[in-house]
Amino acid sequence: MAERVNGILKDEFYLDQTFDNVAHAKRAAKNAINLYNEIRLHVSLDYKTPNMVYKLSA
Repeated sequence: MAERVNGILKDEFYLDQTFDNVAHAKRAAKNAINLYNEIRLHVSLDYKTPNMVYKLSA
Protein backbone atom coordinates (compact mmCIF):
# COMPACT_ATOMS: atom_id res chain seq x y z
CA MET A 1 0.00 0.00 0.00
CA ALA A 2 2.78 2.45 0.86
CA GLU A 3 4.37 1.87 -2.53
CA ARG A 4 1.08 2.74 -4.23
CA VAL A 5 0.72 6.00 -2.28
CA ASN A 6 4.34 6.93 -2.98
CA GLY A 7 3.79 6.27 -6.68
CA ILE A 8 0.69 8.47 -6.74
CA LEU A 9 2.48 11.27 -4.91
CA LYS A 10 5.36 11.11 -7.39
CA ASP A 11 3.29 10.72 -10.56
CA GLU A 12 0.26 12.90 -9.87
CA PHE A 13 1.82 15.52 -7.62
CA TYR A 14 5.33 15.64 -9.15
CA LEU A 15 7.17 14.88 -5.94
CA ASP A 16 9.94 13.11 -7.83
CA GLN A 17 11.46 16.42 -8.95
CA THR A 18 14.56 18.03 -7.48
CA PHE A 19 13.68 20.82 -5.06
CA ASP A 20 15.72 23.96 -4.41
CA ASN A 21 15.76 23.39 -0.66
CA VAL A 22 14.28 21.27 2.12
CA ALA A 23 11.62 23.85 2.99
CA HIS A 24 10.28 23.79 -0.57
CA ALA A 25 10.21 19.98 -0.58
CA LYS A 26 8.34 19.92 2.75
CA ARG A 27 5.74 22.42 1.48
CA ALA A 28 5.23 20.42 -1.71
CA ALA A 29 4.83 17.16 0.23
CA LYS A 30 2.42 18.72 2.72
CA ASN A 31 0.31 20.17 -0.11
CA ALA A 32 0.27 16.87 -2.01
CA ILE A 33 -0.78 14.89 1.07
CA ASN A 34 -3.56 17.39 1.78
CA LEU A 35 -4.84 17.13 -1.80
CA TYR A 36 -4.64 13.33 -1.65
CA ASN A 37 -6.66 13.15 1.59
CA GLU A 38 -9.05 16.10 1.20
CA ILE A 39 -9.64 16.70 -2.53
CA ARG A 40 -8.72 13.66 -4.65
CA LEU A 41 -11.65 11.26 -5.06
CA HIS A 42 -10.72 7.58 -4.81
CA VAL A 43 -12.42 4.91 -6.92
CA SER A 44 -11.81 2.30 -4.22
CA LEU A 45 -13.69 4.52 -1.75
CA ASP A 46 -16.77 4.92 -3.97
CA TYR A 47 -15.53 8.31 -5.20
CA LYS A 48 -15.04 9.74 -1.73
CA THR A 49 -11.92 11.21 -0.19
CA PRO A 50 -10.11 9.32 2.58
CA ASN A 51 -11.13 12.01 5.08
CA MET A 52 -14.80 11.69 4.08
CA VAL A 53 -14.67 7.94 4.74
CA TYR A 54 -12.85 8.46 8.02
CA LYS A 55 -15.41 11.00 9.25
CA LEU A 56 -18.30 8.74 8.24
CA SER A 57 -16.82 5.85 10.23
CA ALA A 58 -16.30 7.87 13.43
